[in-house]
Amino acid sequence: MNILKVVTVIGVRPQFIKAAAVSQQFRKAGVREVLVHTGQHYDYSMNKVFFEQLGLPKPDYVLPKDGFSCTGWSRICAAAEAVAGILARECPDWVLVYGDANPALSGALAAVRTGIPLAHVEAGLRSGDFRMIEEGNRKVIDRLADILFAPTETAVKNLNSEGLFRGVYLVGDVMYNVLMENLPRAADSNILQKLDLVQGKYALATVHRAENVNNPAVLRRILDGLERVAAHLLPVVVPAHPGLSHKLTIFGLVTNRVRMIDPQPYLDMLWLVKNAALVLTDSGGLQKEACWLQTPCVVLRNSTEWVETVTSGWADLAGNDPENIFQTARQQLDNRSRRLISWQSSAGAAARIVDILLSR
Repeated sequence: MNILKVVTVIGVRPQFIKAAAVSQQFRKAGVREVLVHTGQHYDYSMNKVFFEQLGLPKPDYVLPKDGFSCTGWSRICAAAEAVAGILARECPDWVLVYGDANPALSGALAAVRTGIPLAHVEAGLRSGDFRMIEEGNRKVIDRLADILFAPTETAVKNLNSEGLFRGVYLVGDVMYNVLMENLPRAADSNILQKLDLVQGKYALATVHRAENVNNPAVLRRILDGLERVAAHLLPVVVPAHPGLSHKLTIFGLVTNRVRMIDPQPYLDMLWLVKNAALVLTDSGGLQKEACWLQTPCVVLRNSTEWVETVTSGWADLAGNDPENIFQTARQQLDNRSRRLISWQSSAGAAARIVDILLSR
């Protein structure tokens, strides 16, 4: 019997989390997985600690972080060329990519170049905002993919509205698998004591998307909004993405009331989300996790691909206007009309993905 061989392409923190669930199921099913790390997130806090905590195997290939002198689209293409060389050497049955970050697009382009079938986890997500690099990435990857693993019914509808019906599977959300499996382990975290935080008495915030951090005026407005929350509602703690820290330095931006801390490992971050009174973020993954853990969330964007979190009342859009961020935060803290979303269909998402790949 032939053993299924899959090359998985990952490179950033959210992809590590998603891949952990599916990789575990691959090992259980006897699938040969070749893990390719494109090197976008390479420091310990954004990379190695996730492999350690989530049980991801050591990557078979790691592209050198300094191996490409280019940035942006040129780097995407350079990474695609490198991954294509790996695919030509490994000759897998499938290439698997996750989400909408640039490593997924590089993997998708490499698959097409080498003629190897492509599977996309988190297919069909749409925010409608093409100022986001990720929105373009999503649409391109979905057009290239042979199998589209959709996390929600909304995602399926989005694909169908674009004429994509073949190879579309509603499988649920693999991040839910990881969260539910690791939440009991997160309870052993001492992060609240370490940071001197009191359960339910602080707000947790993250800012990392290009449209929010690359423009100094926009970033200043978001910081002003977070400072208003810190001054009038709750202390605000920000695990600072390296990209955010870099931009704060080069733009000369400082904050007096918002507490900046280092990026946190997955289990500590999970515990911070669960015990916060409020989450403010431009991260789609953190937005979902807040909803699943029943922590109110303010989305620092004007649109979201995870519309279910907003329609349920657990999240609301605030954009980058300081007053709107503050008012939305206050409203979310006072909101008593939320409804729970049933994510139970996501409980076996990773296993369903592996079963479908094995059946093709």
